[in-house]
Amino acid sequence: MTESVVDVHENTDEQRYDLMVDGDLGGTIVYRDPRPGVRQLVHTEVRPELGGRGLSGVVAKAALDDIRTKGWKVVPTCPYVASYIDKHPEYAELVVDR
Repeated sequence: MTESVVDVHENTDEQRYDLMVDGDLGGTIVYRDPRPGVRQLVHTEVRPELGGRGLSGVVAKAALDDIRTKGWKVVPTCPYVASYIDKHPEYAELVVDR
């Protein structure tokens, strides 16, 4: 079995991060930018047939790394992203103070 090629990129037109698996759209994290310098991660989805491969974590990490690179803060509305941050405290400083 060959290893899949996985890539994540920001799709600004659709306001989402696209998870590409072997060149096909495998999942997304939908976002909103409620104010300058703040990105709200609203919903994470990975195609069911790709489940169990850790791909939700791949797209969450890529989105959070992008937000960090921009110097922005995050509002993790998506339960998956909130849980991911809880399990990866290195991202906790990105969360907007409530």
